[in-house]
Amino acid sequence: MRHVKPDPNSELTASAEEIQDWLVAQIAEQLGLDPDEIDIRSPISEFGLESIQAMIIVSRAEKSLGLKIPPTLVWNYPTIELLSQRLAEQPEVLAVNSATEEG
Repeated sequence: MRHVKPDPNSELTASAEEIQDWLVAQIAEQLGLDPDEIDIRSPISEFGLESIQAMIIVSRAEKSLGLKIPPTLVWNYPTIELLSQRLAEQPEVLAVNSATEEG
């Protein structure tokens, strides 16, 4: 399993597949499942994650991927497949270190 840890001084270069693998591993860990049991095309809401588990995954994603993930993103991109594609598409929009968030 690949872990996405981009250099904070460079642009995010994680592919949708890398992000997808990371999300599958995180959800499987939280639910005590084998990653092969996670269907990337099923709605994330159907996995049975508790709110705290979802918050842990989002927090880890923000740190590992260097992104600020709006809470509405999961509603707009409800599957692992769609969410990972979105996170890989325009990382500059979601970047934690963007000029608009520096103060």
